Amino acid sequence: MEQDALWRPGAERIAAARLSSFMAVVNRRWHVGCSDYASLWRWSVAQPEAFWTSVWEECQVIGERGTTVLENGDRMPGARWFPQASVNYAGNLLRRRDDADALVFWGEDKLRRRLSHGDLYAQVSRCAQALKTAGVGQGDRVAAYLPNMPEALIAMLAAASLGAIWSSASPDFGVQGVLDRFGQIEPRVLFCVDAYWYNGKAVDCLARNAEIAAKMPSLTHTVVVSYLADAPDVTGVRNGLRYADFVAPFGVAQIDFAPLPFDHPLFIMFSSGTTGVPKCIVHCHGGALLQHLKEHQLHGDVRADDRIFYFTTCGWMMWNWLVSGLASGATLLLYDGSPFVPGATGRPGAILFDYADAESMTHFGTSAKFIDAIAKAGLKPRESHRLEALRAIFSTGSPLAPESFDYVYRDIKSDLLLASISGGTDILSCFALGSPILPVYRGELQCRGLGMAVNVFDDDGQPIPAGQGGRGELVCTAPFPAMPVGFWNDPDGAKYHAAYFDRFANTWCHGDFVELTASEGVIIHGRSDAVLNPGGVRIGTAEIYRQVEQLPEVLESLVIGQEWEHDVRVVLFVKLREEVSLDEALTGRIRQQIRQNATPRHVPAKVLQVADIPRTKSGKIVELAVRNVVHGRPVKNVEALANPEALELFRDRVELQV
Repeated sequence: MEQDALWRPGAERIAAARLSSFMAVVNRRWHVGCSDYASLWRWSVAQPEAFWTSVWEECQVIGERGTTVLENGDRMPGARWFPQASVNYAGNLLRRRDDADALVFWGEDKLRRRLSHGDLYAQVSRCAQALKTAGVGQGDRVAAYLPNMPEALIAMLAAASLGAIWSSASPDFGVQGVLDRFGQIEPRVLFCVDAYWYNGKAVDCLARNAEIAAKMPSLTHTVVVSYLADAPDVTGVRNGLRYADFVAPFGVAQIDFAPLPFDHPLFIMFSSGTTGVPKCIVHCHGGALLQHLKEHQLHGDVRADDRIFYFTTCGWMMWNWLVSGLASGATLLLYDGSPFVPGATGRPGAILFDYADAESMTHFGTSAKFIDAIAKAGLKPRESHRLEALRAIFSTGSPLAPESFDYVYRDIKSDLLLASISGGTDILSCFALGSPILPVYRGELQCRGLGMAVNVFDDDGQPIPAGQGGRGELVCTAPFPAMPVGFWNDPDGAKYHAAYFDRFANTWCHGDFVELTASEGVIIHGRSDAVLNPGGVRIGTAEIYRQVEQLPEVLESLVIGQEWEHDVRVVLFVKLREEVSLDEALTGRIRQQIRQNATPRHVPAKVLQVADIPRTKSGKIVELAVRNVVHGRPVKNVEALANPEALELFRDRVELQV
């Protein structure tokens, strides 16, 4: 039986949705009869050339489309989208030149800046001229080691306007983490920062900048952006100069956006790197632009003058996703620092809701972990903030627990679209998304993305029907424009093929363990490589987290399968509130919670307390790294972790020897 919806859009909201007008245009243009989201999705997958042509037209892509939409559409990889097209990502993002806000920046509660669309264009113009004078051209790499501040966006757009390839990392990465990434792609120019704020403290970056520049011989310019100091001392940085001096010789001039092939490289993104040196994933101008326009306008109902926010660093793909909002005419609300600054109410996490009120935020994006954390901290923005303009909340990074859905509608705002979305760095976008014309069901991602032939396969590569509770691999059975054009330094494509296409022939296998629901929504049960297998029964880790983290004593948890006596046993690690210790009573309650709400197979054989949970820079817990530590295996790239010291809490635990 289908569960009751937590939220349903009203008839007026459905009629006004960008998605509804798009569906009407599709019906007229292609003589079809799509009447709801499900029928539109089926048409978009069955007729990809017509669908993506409509996205190009209705989202008003600036560029020459050509007559051919798709070549080699039966090949994955190998398909080519819009092979005759010329387009420039930056030109599409800088389409507005008026005095309305293009971006607003908050650096915690310390700094505030604001740029109009005209201001942004002018600053990109000067930076692009500086890069060109520095010898940067098509195909050259430009890297950034920057906070989520205006200069990161300006430098990216400047590089993209020239046809250079952009890559970024946040300044909380250590030196080796940066070298593991940028060292592979050999950038010509590096943008970095003098310092930044985090949790009220200034963090100096000049020594790390100097060490990185000294170890990257490809750099001809190391450009230091001022954040805390008006004129930072760059004398110790090889080929160093201040950003202000870099752009000083240049006035504002018209930007000549390089007309580039649809598949010309735009971004080099990096895998998490917890199993080795990060993979360098190359995404293209046309694919990123077209996919993000679709996701923003059709799935998120973003339109001109909306004000969109995502809590992200420049080291997470959600930064790239966020900044594409300029192509829809929206204002970007940038934030850098800790999301748990108390703000005006004095409660951890309130500053982001202060930001929402102050800037009339329409779309609030964050991680599932942030929502869980503020719920446990007792924050109730519905009581402390107005949130009058807020229409949508986006959540990603890990599965959003059903209880977090309850929290959002009970304690944040009852009338909004809560879109739990999922995809990844691999596709710079999403496989599962929200929809402004669909209801929201507890614990479910609303829908499969338009134009994405998403399905669930069993171990034999057979589709698992929706609504029957079957769980399997999330796959995509047809090409889509945001597929990577390849990996860097992978000339024969072998690494790229092995990453996604070895499991099922001619099919993208994403590595998520999922099911399709009766409403054709998606439930994510965890990563496939972290699936537990006690007694041969496959259990998604998210199924255990959803139960354990309902207990008020538990702040966070991590579960692995430990090899034991020719089988696998479930081991659960819990991080508890400061005043709480794990005793037999709490252990019993944890096990009972899991047994009652999951199955006896889910109940851990061991429950152990830890002081911290290791995670990547983008906040994802690292089950595989912990599993390796528990089994005495090496963790190949601890530089990818935000808190690598936490791994030692799991090493040589005597409780796991019996």
